[in-house]
Amino acid sequence: MQKPIVHHIPVCPFSQRLEILLALKGKRDAVTFSVVDITRPRPPALLQLSGGSTALPILETTAGVLKESLVILRYLDETFAEPPIARATPYERAVENMLIAMEGDFTSSGYRLVMNQDEDRRAALHDAVLAQYRRLDAFLAAHNPAGTFLFEHFGLAEAVFTPMFVRFSFLAYFEDFELPAEGFERVRLWRTACLAHPAAQQVSSEEVVKAYYDYARGAGNGALPAGRARSSFVFEPHWRGRPWPPKDKYRAGATDVELGLVAAG
Repeated sequence: MQKPIVHHIPVCPFSQRLEILLALKGKRDAVTFSVVDITRPRPPALLQLSGGSTALPILETTAGVLKESLVILRYLDETFAEPPIARATPYERAVENMLIAMEGDFTSSGYRLVMNQDEDRRAALHDAVLAQYRRLDAFLAAHNPAGTFLFEHFGLAEAVFTPMFVRFSFLAYFEDFELPAEGFERVRLWRTACLAHPAAQQVSSEEVVKAYYDYARGAGNGALPAGRARSSFVFEPHWRGRPWPPKDKYRAGATDVELGLVAAG
């Protein structure tokens, strides 16, 4: 039987949630991951598969093509049924889905902050991210006040949120964002446990900061900031060999040479 194929960007959070789920099941090798270079135009064959959409990941199966990471996540959970990651009982599954439904606003708040180029808006956008963390804290405190995860172990909601916790290292680096010492204890415990989980180690903070530098300059999805010729999402030179980018995103941006994307002439 042909393996399903995930067409993906390796550093993409929506792909990482699929990798986390498969790691929890011990099924990472049951799916083929095909890497897409977002700094180049999408190959015609991939656009044909996706119906013209450039959004990733997409899952290619013998039955057809699936899009949207949450759809693919649940499909993989049901296809590789043991062990199940989603909650088994209707009520617990509903609670889990309520938390998952909060991820979109949470994610959007963080990306708005990292991509912001107006220093006068910085404080308001920081507050907006804090408000999202406050919502998560209240939800976790209401449904499992003495626990670590939403339920007794790392589950589907954790697979959804953990990649965003990893990506938000760009907020710590470029925006000096961190949760206040008081008032966020429950969500901080959850976030710390999610980030430390063995199934969630596909991407490091260093890789995120170096790859997402262009986002911090207001250019997302492989777009180029003004004055640059190479995207921070390129595969070569490898991110490990590049210098850390400048932290101050509100001043003049680094050049391709300063970012280690091209050799000095």
